[in-house]
Amino acid sequence: MTAFFDSVKDKMQLSPTSREAFLSVMRNEDYPKGHILVKPGTVCTSMFFVEKGLTRTFYYKDDKDVTDWFSPESTVAVSIVSFLNQQPDRRGIELLEDSNLWALDYKDLEMLCAQHHEIEKFTRLLAAHGILLIQERFDDLHFATAAERYKKLMDRQPTILQRAPLGMIASYLGITQETLSRIRSQHAF
Repeated sequence: MTAFFDSVKDKMQLSPTSREAFLSVMRNEDYPKGHILVKPGTVCTSMFFVEKGLTRTFYYKDDKDVTDWFSPESTVAVSIVSFLNQQPDRRGIELLEDSNLWALDYKDLEMLCAQHHEIEKFTRLLAAHGILLIQERFDDLHFATAAERYKKLMDRQPTILQRAPLGMIASYLGITQETLSRIRSQHAF
């Protein structure tokens, strides 16, 4: 659980009381590669901090499997729309590797926010950070070239390129696998 607190310290240093409050409700869970944490069309009732492993958030469009997001170590895996609204969403979350996760249920987070102003503030900062990441991804898909999106992925999450299947990486970048192969062969970033 130390990895969770280390990963969030740049957003906010949590007091020992807040740390203990989180520890009292978070569950440590191990799952095998291929496990579906959240099925598409269901409610995402937990957010998951990835201590070890890799997840992807995905959905189906026109019978195609589309990768929306990757969550490697020290990041959060969540279907944010479903988690915040507690409504079903088209997105699911799948493990791409054997994984060790810390799960935090929505109801427990709500309770912690009601009891601890510091955790409420932390949650707001975490949500704002997530909104910024989503907007950046939206902008990249609409305004950056495929090569620019690939370079950004290489710069920010280089291990994804060795850990995720190329088809999922291409899907995440919004390109075909053939285009991804061409970009990889033409550019030595």
